[in-house]
Amino acid sequence: MEKQLIDYIKKYNIAAPRYTSYPTVPHWDTASWTTGAWISAVQSAALESAGEVSLYIHLPYCERLCTYCGCNTRITKNHRVELPYIESVISEWRLYLEKLNIKPKIVDLHLGGGTPTFFSPENLDYLIKSILQEASVGEDTTFSFEAHPANTTREHLEVLFALGFRRLSLGIQDFDSEVQRIINRKQSPDDVIRVMQEARHIGYTSINFDLIYGLPKQTLGGIRDTIQQAIAMHPDRIAFYSYAHVPWIKPGQRLYTENDLPSDEAKLAFYYAGKEMIINAGYLDIGMDHFAFPTDSLALAATEGKLHRNFMGYTDIKPSLLLGLGVSSISDAGAAYAQNVKSVEEYRALLSKGEFPLFKGHIQTASDIDVKKQILHIMCDGKLPLSEFQLPTEVLKRLEPLIADGFVLLEPHRLRVTALGRSFLRIICMAFDERYHANEVDRPLFSKAV
Repeated sequence: MEKQLIDYIKKYNIAAPRYTSYPTVPHWDTASWTTGAWISAVQSAALESAGEVSLYIHLPYCERLCTYCGCNTRITKNHRVELPYIESVISEWRLYLEKLNIKPKIVDLHLGGGTPTFFSPENLDYLIKSILQEASVGEDTTFSFEAHPANTTREHLEVLFALGFRRLSLGIQDFDSEVQRIINRKQSPDDVIRVMQEARHIGYTSINFDLIYGLPKQTLGGIRDTIQQAIAMHPDRIAFYSYAHVPWIKPGQRLYTENDLPSDEAKLAFYYAGKEMIINAGYLDIGMDHFAFPTDSLALAATEGKLHRNFMGYTDIKPSLLLGLGVSSISDAGAAYAQNVKSVEEYRALLSKGEFPLFKGHIQTASDIDVKKQILHIMCDGKLPLSEFQLPTEVLKRLEPLIADGFVLLEPHRLRVTALGRSFLRIICMAFDERYHANEVDRPLFSKAV
């Protein structure tokens, strides 16, 4: 790796947000937020969008702990937890239905986790039918779900397809047996091929692979083998994520040590090697960590300048209202954010009393909305039209070293991210993040940028 790039890693590989929202969750102003203000924001957003709603449903259960995982999960082999949890999710949805001033039209629905395919096909069928019972569905509505290749059955695929699901995301992470052992995540290439072949035969039109670089025990050769096997299966999209090492937040990551992790230089070498292989296989680099075939809707959205980013990552859908259902889910009403409680027990207890299971949120200021637009331009378009924004002196000063190092170019009417800068998008966005710089703390809140 070039010495200059190694110097950049040493200089810029600091804890940085992934910017799936602005402000990021640790910097929400919770003191000015109330449930009443949140519901008002939801009602306004629903009216503004003519009832269009994007739904994210968090299904937290897994049968085994994947030690790398940063998601809110509950580990159990007791499948009797499924139906009570689903009933709570349906209750939460009905609370929102009571508050909406217009019949919702679902334009996007995503099942995340945890492991959504932990739930039986019958229970998933009941959940989705209950959600759709009092809402309409648009012709272009996108239904998607996350799946574990080792436990996704043909019946799962058939039942969800009949409900309208056409996209699935397979969590693979790495095919190397030693890496799978230490992260406690086991699925073979045959498992993935089986699910893909069945999904294609049934009629699914978009399949995504989640892969991670920077995991414990990974090697450059192992990364190349994993990428080679992955692209040979021809998924429509590949998300090639940087491993987020945050053991102070996720104790499961303490089952291995920092000595098991690749160095910062090695980790970036993994990324560039994988990225080169993915692009050479015909995928487009559409944003931080994400690649898609030119014919995929995500790539088309990027090409047409319609790419968006929210709590689920990059998307080709930009609704005014995103409602998160389920434990720990986050919702976005444009002018406000809200997050559900993180404990399954507390979540169910609040809903049993007819209360929204919320525990914090944030009301957007005019400045927040302005910065959010700037960060979205950087993350989704790779450029910022300067005619639309008056950048504060502090932001321009923070951009100076990034311009000097060739991460961004300051052109007459726009700020443009360079090819080199695409590897440091999180660092570039931090220059615009007023709340981050106003609330610096002694302890790390985020994973490293590289």
